[in-house]
Amino acid sequence: MTILHISQPVDGGVARVVVDLVRGQREAGCRVLVACPPGGRLAAEAAAAGARVLDWRAGRSPGPGTPGEAARLRRIVREVAPDVLHLHSAKAGLAGRLAVRGAVPTVFQPHAWSFAAVGGPLAAASVRWERFATRWARVLLCVSEQERVDGVAAGLDGGWRVVPNGVDVRHFAVADAAARRAARAALGLDPVAPLAVCVGRLCRQKGQDVLLDAWPEVAAGVPAARLALVGGGPDAAVLAERVRALPDPAGVRLAGDVPDPRPWLAAADLVVLPSRWEGMALAPLEAMATARPVLLSDVPGARECLPPGEAAAGLVAPGDPAALAARLVRALTDPVGCERRGALARAHMVERHDIREVVRQVAAVYGSLLPGAVVPVGCGPRVPERS
Repeated sequence: MTILHISQPVDGGVARVVVDLVRGQREAGCRVLVACPPGGRLAAEAAAAGARVLDWRAGRSPGPGTPGEAARLRRIVREVAPDVLHLHSAKAGLAGRLAVRGAVPTVFQPHAWSFAAVGGPLAAASVRWERFATRWARVLLCVSEQERVDGVAAGLDGGWRVVPNGVDVRHFAVADAAARRAARAALGLDPVAPLAVCVGRLCRQKGQDVLLDAWPEVAAGVPAARLALVGGGPDAAVLAERVRALPDPAGVRLAGDVPDPRPWLAAADLVVLPSRWEGMALAPLEAMATARPVLLSDVPGARECLPPGEAAAGLVAPGDPAALAARLVRALTDPVGCERRGALARAHMVERHDIREVVRQVAAVYGSLLPGAVVPVGCGPRVPERS
């Protein structure tokens, strides 16, 4: 079986989802290809996971070049003749559906709806496009039930399936007290200061600006507290300027983009992600797999990824710095509670969000598109661990 994944963006959680699927599908014996722009991590990591990577030049956002990008994809699809086309995120979903128009069994996985990211006429235009383009995807694959509900509410009519995101719970293993001490020493962090870590692309979606708005109140309530923003992105310079304007800029560290977030997750007492919109963010799942509690804005996927009973402690309203600050102060002054919540989070990830189950469920989605065909995805004894 030949599977062609098409993705733009090439970094962040979407890229990690694609690579994890590639790894599992290759283990099952499928021929797997990934078409994506150069740059970022996706091309190299997908190749290391066993995919054939095809160069697809495309910008991150729609624009005058979109018809040419769709034409290039059409040539790629014609050349590789996939059994299934799997489109990841809004831009690949736009160009891929324009290119193929349903001629190949197509799965579109939005990873958060494009119309959630914008407002006004642009949001209305995005909704109109999605309503029209559903005819060219056999399956609309959502990563959370709320993402599906939002699509239905927007008037989209398609073959809905929900497969929650997952993580490799062996790669993101429990970080115990010794791991915390080692990580803090390696990263040059205070060994005992309460530490909140935010892992995510530095952009409006992830809400780091809201977190910085909240931080002076957190620092007033917990003077020893420290914050680390881990990631790179288009808002890096603006956020750096905002950090310099804080009353105590030394309390916030901009770590930049990192190849592996695990040391930062191990060092943290709490992982916070105040996103404005999501499908189901991957960074909180990775944090919980390492036995770290999370504090998330209540956007699609957040409530569903938390352990039962954790919504009261783990969610705040999006875009509310005061509520975020109050919840951060409460968590950072309760290390015993953080440890307890982290242990519950780890057990929940193992039970509900293991990447091996995600690969099996995606295999079932492909099987629904190819009646009578043998879909070997997920039939291998295991999804190989990351190196």
